[in-house]
Amino acid sequence: MKQWAWGVGLVLLLALHALPSVAAPLQAQWSFRLLPGTAQLKAHPDAAQWRPASVPGAVHTDLLAAKLIPDPYAGAPEAGLQWIGLADWEYQARFDVDAATLARSHAELVFDGLDTFAEVMLNGRPLLRADNSHRTWRAAVQGQLRASGNELRVVFRSPISTLLPGVQAMPHKIAGNYPSPYGDEPRDAMVGNFVRKPGYHFGWDWGPRYVNAGIWRPVRLESWNAQRITDVAVQTTALDAQRAVLQVTVEVEAAAARQARVQVEMLDPDGRVAATVEQPATLRAGVQVVLVPVQLAQPRRWWPVGHGEQARYTVRARIDADTPEAAERSIRTGLRTVELRRENDAKGGQGFAFVINGVPIFAKGANVIPFDMFPARVDPARIRRELTAARDANMNMLRNWGGGYYEDDAFFDIADELGLLVWQDFMFGGGMQPGYDPAFRANVVAEARGNVRRLRRHPSVVLWCGNNEEETAWKDWGHGRDLKAADPAFAERVWQGYVDLFGHDLRQVVAEAGLGVPYWSSSPSNDLDTVANDSTRGDKHYWQVWGNPALPVQAYLRETPRFMSEYGLQAWPALRTLEGIIPADQMRVDSDTVRAHQKFMAGEGNQRLLQYIEREFGTPRDFPDFVYLSQVMQAEGIELAALHHRASRPYTMGSLYWQLNDVWPGASWSSIDHAGRWKALHFHAKRFFADHAVAALRDEGVTRVSLLNDLQQPLKAQWRLRVMDVDGRQISKQQHAVTVPALSALEVGRFTDAQLLDKADPTRTVAVVELLDGKRVLSRQVVYFAAAKDMQLPEVKIDSRWVQDGDDTVLELRAAQLARGVWIDFDGLDAVLDDNAIDLAPGEPVRIKVKADADPETLRKALRIRSVADAIAGR
Repeated sequence: MKQWAWGVGLVLLLALHALPSVAAPLQAQWSFRLLPGTAQLKAHPDAAQWRPASVPGAVHTDLLAAKLIPDPYAGAPEAGLQWIGLADWEYQARFDVDAATLARSHAELVFDGLDTFAEVMLNGRPLLRADNSHRTWRAAVQGQLRASGNELRVVFRSPISTLLPGVQAMPHKIAGNYPSPYGDEPRDAMVGNFVRKPGYHFGWDWGPRYVNAGIWRPVRLESWNAQRITDVAVQTTALDAQRAVLQVTVEVEAAAARQARVQVEMLDPDGRVAATVEQPATLRAGVQVVLVPVQLAQPRRWWPVGHGEQARYTVRARIDADTPEAAERSIRTGLRTVELRRENDAKGGQGFAFVINGVPIFAKGANVIPFDMFPARVDPARIRRELTAARDANMNMLRNWGGGYYEDDAFFDIADELGLLVWQDFMFGGGMQPGYDPAFRANVVAEARGNVRRLRRHPSVVLWCGNNEEETAWKDWGHGRDLKAADPAFAERVWQGYVDLFGHDLRQVVAEAGLGVPYWSSSPSNDLDTVANDSTRGDKHYWQVWGNPALPVQAYLRETPRFMSEYGLQAWPALRTLEGIIPADQMRVDSDTVRAHQKFMAGEGNQRLLQYIEREFGTPRDFPDFVYLSQVMQAEGIELAALHHRASRPYTMGSLYWQLNDVWPGASWSSIDHAGRWKALHFHAKRFFADHAVAALRDEGVTRVSLLNDLQQPLKAQWRLRVMDVDGRQISKQQHAVTVPALSALEVGRFTDAQLLDKADPTRTVAVVELLDGKRVLSRQVVYFAAAKDMQLPEVKIDSRWVQDGDDTVLELRAAQLARGVWIDFDGLDAVLDDNAIDLAPGEPVRIKVKADADPETLRKALRIRSVADAIAGR
């Protein structure tokens, strides 16, 4: 998202001035200051002066640019910056308006994002009051604009100071999320659930607490005369390979009643005209909808990645083309059908499967959190980097989690392009909401309707979900029980408000405006039916591994859901990502700065992380070992779960781990860190989410082997099972031809340890299971019979050599003995590898493509290779 600083604006094209309807970013010079009279003025007098501001932006980033605060991510400044969220702030802009705009009969100032309690004044007169960061706010300004010297003023009130008196006055509080450890808000009176702003700003277990304010999305000036098109949408009535029956909705705002001609033109993905329909329309003053039927022969459908092309059509709507009052609007969309299939089974369970264009899709992917604490810093390039990484790791679905904000259109445009399905939460992250308050509900309904309408053109959006974890928190975590014990009548009122908001209001918005995309009331849930977090019905969040009671990762194999929408293990980012964030002398597990970047268990999360590392690998020697082993542990544990989910198809039809990305450089459950560097988990995901994969899952002395095929064509292949010792001596081997049906998981064998090991030493023996296409290895998994800390893993020498394969620079690795968890890095350099975090079978080379802005000799000198044996045997 582009930022405009002091003195920088967009120069509008002169050609636009001649159009009867114009929408353009506001050309303005912005500044900000601490509002006079605010309580924080005495302690922070430097913030009282007018200083340059960026719009879109935020108070924190404007203060940082003015060098009034330190980097909010580096070191441990968080406690000292909480005053910002308690203060009131003022922004102002000066701008001119051209004669063509002033001459139009209608003009609106449009604010796409005001965070959050904002009072807006234009030329000294009140214009609007905003109270929802997730809404677009519009105000008519015709007759109020001047040719030069317009002044726009926006005052932001602290959400904490605004809401706290009312929350404190409540005899019994509704449950919140994460209490502040800094004293800026009482622990027993959290305001986050009462305000419509990104919940993660109040702190989460993977990010800091920075209660933000500011104009976080663009401001624009729209002007028009007789009529304008305010929206275009495409409803699919029927769709298959032969034809598409569509209804195009053209929403028109007219200044007065008139006769008009509406034309809809559809361009195919190659830009050729696929259909043109024109019809008369009788317009009345105000907003109305014109329905235009369109049919296409041999339509090109939009498919999720791996199942077909990501075809997108351009839909262009015009009114009174080639006349002085012409208006036009275009959208880009894809044609697809979507169904959330919930078939009952014989045991009383109910499935949960996404069906796209009639094909059941196993959802493979991760949950997405905001890309930064300060959303205006996230540009389309950053979004493309993370979403492309998801696609490259063979993901086909992302869940946009409900504690952040509704992403920019750029996110969904890129998801459309890449073929990534999007599960979209409404922005409720946890705790409980005051749905019993009619004004709160009305505000949420307006927010929901605006965002559903904005995003409904995107074929990637296949589910709208009411909230994250609110139903299970009420039913399973004690939120409902505790409130019922304190005040039964109020508890009933709170729950009825929840049902009204998430069971009725949002469902109705999606039904009316969502173009057929299904609605789901909460995650996890059974859509308000009995148990909220059930393995036999609905979607599941599973945190008995990592969370409470912190079961071993093998417990993943004993939990078989219909759709796993959350599960996860923590790991630290790459050490290179932490450079400049954590000082070298603070690179210790228990240092104050490291603890400040570990938000789980209020800074004590490294003890939980060590618990999981030590179960498998023992105690790390130092911080680099700790970081490396945390990533190996995370990758191997999530691989176990994901492959179990896939091997349980069709009972299980989705596996979305927590989480894809990071909001800042700190410990988290992500597979990509804040700098965009892949952790070991992301490389593993590329393998365990591959369309063709082998799942060799060992639990309680039995290894179950399944072959996975997510494509719509059968797979003819071979599978091979070899048992060998760590020095490469083969103990046994079997190989079989197989045809794996389309869209299936095929179990091909179960083997006890006794069958595989015979009399071999389990601490020196592994099983290597492979899916083969001729001599090409499609997928490989190594099965271990003992924890790494108990195995006799040799301190293996890994040989490397560089080769040139056409335009590709290739690193070839080989080891005479087994090497587990091999990690390739380059000291002081960044490089893009197409594989990493691998197990090397004895004597079998692996080739890895490397891309870097460095010559081969520099890469060779910077190359660093390590394995699990180095971290264990090196102590």
